[in-house]
Amino acid sequence: MTQVLSKCEKLPDISRPRWDQNTFQGRMYHFFTTANCLNLFASNSKLERARNIVLEYKQGKYDPNMTVNELWKAKTLYDSAFHPDTGEKMFILGRMSAQVPCNMVITGGMLTFYQKLPHVIFFHWINQSFNAIVNYTNRSGTHKQDDRTLFLSYCGATTGALSCALSFNFLLKKWKNAPPILARLVPFAAIAFANAINIPMMRNKLVDIIIFHTTSLLVFREFTNGIPVEDADGRTMGFSTVAPEYAIPQVVLSRVGMAVPNMVLGPVILEQISKAAWYTPPMAAPLQTLLCGFMLAFSTPICCALFPQKSSIQVDHLELSLQEHINKLPNPPKVVYYNKGL
Repeated sequence: MTQVLSKCEKLPDISRPRWDQNTFQGRMYHFFTTANCLNLFASNSKLERARNIVLEYKQGKYDPNMTVNELWKAKTLYDSAFHPDTGEKMFILGRMSAQVPCNMVITGGMLTFYQKLPHVIFFHWINQSFNAIVNYTNRSGTHKQDDRTLFLSYCGATTGALSCALSFNFLLKKWKNAPPILARLVPFAAIAFANAINIPMMRNKLVDIIIFHTTSLLVFREFTNGIPVEDADGRTMGFSTVAPEYAIPQVVLSRVGMAVPNMVLGPVILEQISKAAWYTPPMAAPLQTLLCGFMLAFSTPICCALFPQKSSIQVDHLELSLQEHINKLPNPPKVVYYNKGL
């Protein structure tokens, strides 16, 4: 929209995403802008300008000649570089906009150098180290005690990925006449297994849940204390230990789904390319990396958008004690909502 703010009947609400998060299309548009790697090239002066625009707008101060598009561009740039809780500039490799270029290089390496033990160890270690950087950069700014959880999750995921990769490689060596494509798919199996370890470990301990109507960020133990469930108006109905059983599989499915195109289709495509007369082995690494980058550019926002950030659950699916508590309230809701995380 090119309409200037001074002529808007209702000013945009930048405390919420620009697009409707109740639709897959709206969520996809949101994550395409959030994960846009071009945000990494914004200069410090441009980032500071975006930060000033957003903070002043929240205080009711803005340039009346600024357009709605300019405001949303500033908000997108601000969200891509600054921590939502502390407001501090995030480490560049931990930003959402760094996901595609970094994963493109790491995954390209894993899929190209998957046969020798040192290569397998190196690239899986690099991959889980990068995941740890992302988790650390996006941790709660007001609760520092989750550093131990991040470290344990890092160790568990790295050990799981390496164990899976080395085990499959060992079995394939024992299998005579095994199709070559199976060896190329070992990194995908290792990553899927690592995610199945990493995410539950992280979420079993601590999870950051932003409660927008109180403008505070609280941390809960999901499987012991539960996570907050709200009605349609954002009022907290209680804490559920059943909701994480729905939330965590959704996150794992999204994470594994991101890896399917580049780690399954990529090796299949390269396997066919390798049969071409013009193909030479040195082409493997750059071709695999480019394929990964192309596929990740689409799979990352699409898979992030598979499930609503604020997911719903029927009240009669919750634990009995919480059902009884909600049903005793005036006009009890039939459906409640929870933040599933990413």
